[in-house]
Amino acid sequence: MNGLLAGQVALVTGASGGIGRGIALRFAEAGAAVAVHHRTDEEGAREVVALIEDSGGSAIALHADLSVEAECHRLVREAADWGGGTLTALVDNAGVQPVQELPGMTVADWRAVVDTNLSSVFACTQAATEVMREGNGGSITHIASIEATHPAPLHAHYSASKAAVVMHARSAALEYGPYGIRVNTVSPGLIDRAGLAEAWPDGVQRWQQAVPTGRLGRPEDVGDACVFLASPMASWITGHDLVVDGGVSARPTW
Repeated sequence: MNGLLAGQVALVTGASGGIGRGIALRFAEAGAAVAVHHRTDEEGAREVVALIEDSGGSAIALHADLSVEAECHRLVREAADWGGGTLTALVDNAGVQPVQELPGMTVADWRAVVDTNLSSVFACTQAATEVMREGNGGSITHIASIEATHPAPLHAHYSASKAAVVMHARSAALEYGPYGIRVNTVSPGLIDRAGLAEAWPDGVQRWQQAVPTGRLGRPEDVGDACVFLASPMASWITGHDLVVDGGVSARPTW
């Protein structure tokens, strides 16, 4: 452990696999005690906890359905209670990314994405700031996406929700700054996962041809950005969107 986040208590939502797993492990490596949230993958969350504990860290697996406001508040309370009444970092990572054409999309389809990707961020942030205001402040990071500014076909609800997440962070940074609470976003590009190349070969190939760094992202790349934003090194950074995409956003589209 490098000690950059020593003494911190962090809650990472959607941390049972993928990007959330990478974030949780990076926080633990930096010395934070980590509450690992999951909605359905209890086994995955316990695996993350075991990895952290086997490395000498402290972690706990917590369950909540973040599409329900009361569950968001309960999750934050449980994480803070586990941390001895303290919560210094929140990473709002939980989200969904369904593929659906905009024509024919129902309001129910729209709400299913917005409630998970955006409303949960609002509720978890509100709950976390109540705890942080009682202490010495803290850091909140929302996981957005480069699709917040570069929408993709069949992702209208997803892209809109992530654009709103970026603006929520900026608004929250304004209102919570006086309490010592910083709020930022991290916008990843295409992050590799098991089976991605087989499920979307043309997309992966197009990405690798377009990205200046020549590779897909890794969960740890996102985790490193989140650790930085939660650390004292970012003490004067708030309301910022940190793009982690290997430079693909710099590629001209004309």
